[in-house]
Amino acid sequence: MQETDAVLNARREMEICNACRYCEGFCAVFPAVELRREFSAGDLSYLANLCHGCRGCYYACQYAPPHEWGINVPRTLAEVRAESYAEYAWPQPLAQAFERNGVVVSLVTALSIALMLLIAMAISSPGQFFAARPMVADAFFTVIPLWAMQIVGVGTFGFSLFALWKGAANFWKDAGAKQSITVTAIGIALWDAVTLKNLGGGGDGCNDNSEAFSMRRRHLHHAMAGGFMLCFAATTVGFIYHAFMGWAAPYPFMSLPVVLGTVGGILLTIGTVGLFAMKLVEDPMPAVRRLLGGDVAMLVLLALSAITGLFLLAVRASGAMGIALAIHLGFILALFLLLPYSKMVHGVYRSAALLRRAIERDMKPLGGE
Repeated sequence: MQETDAVLNARREMEICNACRYCEGFCAVFPAVELRREFSAGDLSYLANLCHGCRGCYYACQYAPPHEWGINVPRTLAEVRAESYAEYAWPQPLAQAFERNGVVVSLVTALSIALMLLIAMAISSPGQFFAARPMVADAFFTVIPLWAMQIVGVGTFGFSLFALWKGAANFWKDAGAKQSITVTAIGIALWDAVTLKNLGGGGDGCNDNSEAFSMRRRHLHHAMAGGFMLCFAATTVGFIYHAFMGWAAPYPFMSLPVVLGTVGGILLTIGTVGLFAMKLVEDPMPAVRRLLGGDVAMLVLLALSAITGLFLLAVRASGAMGIALAIHLGFILALFLLLPYSKMVHGVYRSAALLRRAIERDMKPLGGE
């Protein structure tokens, strides 16, 4: 990672934190800090992505603003983290999307919806596009053919997965551990990632907008992540039904894909709307305000992807199904395209950072302490 102003400031703060060590029990960052006497740019990228932004250290720090040292670890590491997203992104020309993330998310979303509407209207006649459809097999595909959905969906999602993998590989090369990866380390990292252990701060929760502790962020992140995974599971089950069992959508309300998708959509909506509401009242001091637009835009995109999916389920037998399907697929297309170039990448880099932390958990601090 390059030596930017954010990296230089992070190095200064980490050296002060390493001398103080008041916050050593707060999260995984400070035990990792104690293993070092010097902090390379790669080390700081690792620490920044290991930080979950619980903010406990900010409210506990005796050197936080208005102290002349101005120690603000959550904000400083958030700046480094944002720079790491852009630096590790693949291909590099698209990394500029991080600089104006909110604008990019809005523009890509609008274009994706317009594209899906144009495809649907070009393929279907106006009478067919707005016609009510009984619950019969392949009803969705009379609006947008299956082959069109597969080409667009598989192509964009496949590219995004490859771009995410390349970004994670770049991160690991720069900030990864030199020790070998073990099964035990993978298990620990997965457990920490799934349970969102570090969103518990030192055990009492996060400091959302004051010194008071709360588990709201942890619960809302669980709802958002769990809802996303359930929606993905619904799509996977639907693919298995269609490809291997010959059962074409739409499926009955009590079928497995619909139940998974409905519960997932509700949880995803609760999580994203809740996190959006929290951003409106959070303390601005430990946050980076210039990054807020991209964070909010991504939350809104996730929320609208879930809400339009639930709306499509409700109107799938009516004349509104065609336009509801096109709009929902537009949001999904935008989500696929933006995965490697939005706040969503934090899940990949943070998981990699948790794996590195699990690998080095038994290391002794340099200097024999």
